[in-house]
Amino acid sequence: MAGSKRERQLARAKFERQQTRRVEQRQRRRRRTQVVASVVVAALAVGGFAWLANVLQNRDTTTQAASDPNRRVCLYSPSGETAKPLAEAQPPLTTSIEPAVKTAALALAQGAVTVQLLNAKAPCTVNSFAFLAGQDYFNGTTCHRLTKGALNVLQCGDPTGKGNGGPGYSFADENLTGATYPAGTVAMANGGPNTNGSQFFLVYADSQLPPSYTPFGKVTAGLNVLTGIAKAGIAGGKTDGAPAKPVTVTSVTVTEG
Repeated sequence: MAGSKRERQLARAKFERQQTRRVEQRQRRRRRTQVVASVVVAALAVGGFAWLANVLQNRDTTTQAASDPNRRVCLYSPSGETAKPLAEAQPPLTTSIEPAVKTAALALAQGAVTVQLLNAKAPCTVNSFAFLAGQDYFNGTTCHRLTKGALNVLQCGDPTGKGNGGPGYSFADENLTGATYPAGTVAMANGGPNTNGSQFFLVYADSQLPPSYTPFGKVTAGLNVLTGIAKAGIAGGKTDGAPAKPVTVTSVTVTEG
């Protein structure tokens, strides 16, 4: 009997030790689970913050550079293939907004047109335009579209001359609040919101357009060259089509001031 009692005591002690170990194991597993969960939550929080920051950054093509209030971070997104080879794929992402105005000299076959580029109001658009001009992207291209009526513009900037070519990247709209298009306005052509590329138009007479096209310049000399092109008419006597007399862009040069 004494032996049986001793065996029962040993068995019970063994059982209690096993139970204690099981409790400790469950506690360790619970602590590991809590640690893993904390890490996952933290990772999701960081990822969510990064995603939100990216979304907010892409809401507009321009964001203030934290280190310099006189610079903007411009966002350019790949968009198809470039219609003309470029030494560099995209403009620099960061651009200075000083000076507030830059100047573009457009040499057309019919004469010279000088444009005051609104760098302070549309810095990323001007940045892209200056980049393409510096790459000789516009040189030797034709202005493929002339319109008259409510829309009085000469459209240029497509090396293919067909109206569907671009630089291989796109960027968001700028300077649209209250935008109007009187004679002399230079604005970006697009295929919808935030699809700017290389094509632009020069307004030779007041035009009725919704504020959907980024105004980035103003003709300061040579408006008579544009009106002369318009007077020559549109091929086939249409109101929208290729100019009756071809308009070739010999060169575009951008300078500061």
